[in-house]
Amino acid sequence: MAERHKKESTRFTLGTVAAAGIGAVLGLRALLRPRMSFQDKTVLITGGTRGLGLILARDFLKEGARVVICGREEATLERAREALERQGGEVLAVHCDVTEPVQVEAMVSAVHERFGAVDVLVNNAGVIQTGPLESMTMEDFQDAIDTHLWAPLYTTLAVLPEMKRRGEGRIVNIASIGGKVSMPHLVPYSASKFALVGLSDGMRAELAQDGILVTTVCPMLMRTGSPPNATFKGDHEKEYAWFYVSDSLPGLSINAERAARKILEGCRRGDAEVLVGLTAKLGAVGRALAPNLTAALLAHLNRWLPQDSQPERFSGQESETPLTRSWLTELSRKVAQRNNETEVPIH
Repeated sequence: MAERHKKESTRFTLGTVAAAGIGAVLGLRALLRPRMSFQDKTVLITGGTRGLGLILARDFLKEGARVVICGREEATLERAREALERQGGEVLAVHCDVTEPVQVEAMVSAVHERFGAVDVLVNNAGVIQTGPLESMTMEDFQDAIDTHLWAPLYTTLAVLPEMKRRGEGRIVNIASIGGKVSMPHLVPYSASKFALVGLSDGMRAELAQDGILVTTVCPMLMRTGSPPNATFKGDHEKEYAWFYVSDSLPGLSINAERAARKILEGCRRGDAEVLVGLTAKLGAVGRALAPNLTAALLAHLNRWLPQDSQPERFSGQESETPLTRSWLTELSRKVAQRNNETEVPIH
């Protein structure tokens, strides 16, 4: 018996040493991984006309990159293009619905004609629907999946051949902490972001051998000024109020410019994953180490949220109340105009 325990202890020790050795080698390789210079690189950002996408476009321009943005709404796209060109640098704005593969192929062809092959792809386009599960329709889930799963796949497949031919490239997929921890009243959004995380992680594993590094980004709420353009269902005024206030308060949300800098640095290093913000890190760790406790806390949170399940859709602009115009949302309202989140048509 003692001899058996001794052998098991030896195997455990050897396994631990081997694991530590492998970890050290992988860590060293990560440190030695070349950092990408964005000078004269072509960066394509989907959903780059407003919010986080527009902030990332500004930052890549500051790094000397040629920046391509795309969007579905012509007026918003034009305002973003003009703002970026005033900053200086080479900018191309392409009208494109990234949920349509034919339009994606046409966009990538236009980029090739103007700047050449795409060096960095940032899959940032997103939609969000807020409300109880019973208020959501199949259309809500389809919209989320089309935007957060199929669209990044279409754009990735469109730029991959040239990246593989050159043996290098960066792909950044903007997921969410909602892709790690599924939040109540955000089920279509979270389900589609979970799908994006799985797609992104799988691509990372397969494309590394071709010199293409894929980074999965999971941020907490960011103060981009976007809630007025999100969709709300059920008791839409109350749904909008809790979401907008949460999106505006420090501690619950993070400064979007700070988040963008962390994302850009993760892309430069070729990190596998970037968790942006303390709540994102705590949420990911909590879900991994204490799934039952995390589920219980989320279930308790759900009881405090509005329970009306009416299926009508309203934008944030249509759901304003004195509370959402108060000092509680001031930080988000201040950045909305700078990030092109005002005067956006209601779809």
